[in-house]
Amino acid sequence: MSTQTSATLDSVSTIEQPAARAARGYGGLWRGVPRELGFLLLTMPIAIIGLSVISTLFWTGIGTVVIYVGLFILIGAFYTARGFGTLELVRLGWSGREPIARPAWTPADKPATFWRSAFGPFVNGHYWLYLLHTMIINPVISIVSWTLTIVWTSVALGGLTDWIWQGFIPQGDRDFFLSNVIADWTFHTTSTFDGRTGDGILFLIAGVLFAATLPFVTRGLTLLHDAVARGMLGAWRSEELQREVADLSASRGAAVVAEDQALRRLERDLHDGPQQRLIRLQMDIASAERKLDSDPEGARAILAEAGAQARDTLEELRALSRGFAPPILQDRGLIVAAESLVARSPIPIQLETAIAPGVRFSSELERSAYYVAAELSANLAKHSNATAARMFIDLRKDATGATWLDVWLTDNGQGGASLIDGHGLRGLDERVRGLRGAFTVDSPIGGPTQIGAHIPVPAAG
Repeated sequence: MSTQTSATLDSVSTIEQPAARAARGYGGLWRGVPRELGFLLLTMPIAIIGLSVISTLFWTGIGTVVIYVGLFILIGAFYTARGFGTLELVRLGWSGREPIARPAWTPADKPATFWRSAFGPFVNGHYWLYLLHTMIINPVISIVSWTLTIVWTSVALGGLTDWIWQGFIPQGDRDFFLSNVIADWTFHTTSTFDGRTGDGILFLIAGVLFAATLPFVTRGLTLLHDAVARGMLGAWRSEELQREVADLSASRGAAVVAEDQALRRLERDLHDGPQQRLIRLQMDIASAERKLDSDPEGARAILAEAGAQARDTLEELRALSRGFAPPILQDRGLIVAAESLVARSPIPIQLETAIAPGVRFSSELERSAYYVAAELSANLAKHSNATAARMFIDLRKDATGATWLDVWLTDNGQGGASLIDGHGLRGLDERVRGLRGAFTVDSPIGGPTQIGAHIPVPAAG
């Protein structure tokens, strides 16, 4: 493979590679401190602004509701509270917390109209929760978390740097030193050591202790805000179930459509290929039978041609069967079947995988993954005009811990592939969506083409 070709195909090796896991432990806590401090230090100012704005709008709306103007002011209060709640979710994401599912603000089964958008907040519980969060809950929690953050950070920084700036502060006739008071109270005696030196040591110890525990404090306070936001600002479990049911219905419909199209294509391929050859084979055999007595040599030639027709028909049937589950897939698994698939390709394909050949998945997952790989390989041979390709099959985990099987194919061909109704890639897309997966096509004119499927792996797999 030429250097240019290799450079063109190298990108597939890094597509959808499993993300490196963040290091855990004490060092991992410290790496999160800057983002968590940024979140916590801005919490109370934003909470106070939200309290001021929302309280003004809400109580003004309540006071003027009798003249109807208050209704529109209340609507403004609801949408403003939604904005402050959404800002809290975004800031939590910036602090390193896992994303929180957003509420369903408008019913999915009803059209969005002006009146539903205007007066819908009055009957949508999420708006009331966002209002409660902005007006009461968040200000209270923010005052506590902001105060603890300021105190902890100030003591840590002040104690660690006391030896630098303490000498520049005029002491005058100062005779009160905290270290002397603590020593006298602890040992029930009158201390005689130098109070300034004692305070310096005491402040250094306090600074070290507060600095050492700062990551736990910032993480704990951020988790407190995260827990409150998940309970008040996130989507309800019932909404998640409704979305899951809708996704399952859509996936089932996509799977039915994909299977129907696959059966229709198989029917068309059988009609246009093997069926026509078998009809001709039948006619040739009948012709040979008629010539057996009168023209044995002619009958022998016809039978020889019929034998060639039978071989061609068998090869065509084998080619059609590759879209299903070949015996090697059932006996030896996905990776070995993929190795056999790329070995038969008329265009050289390099297979890359970190999955051991003996690893097995569920039969449904293996058939689906092999079907995707076989279709991509067939499209490569028919339409790409490529001279080399690379197939990537591997497992990865996403941020939620779910496992996915990725099947990618990239080539150095002419590009221009797209999802067009009635064509092979559209059928693949619908089949993958029927498995609740995702299908990606990146094929600019001129290439390179990168096409991949992400298929969820069941927990049992």
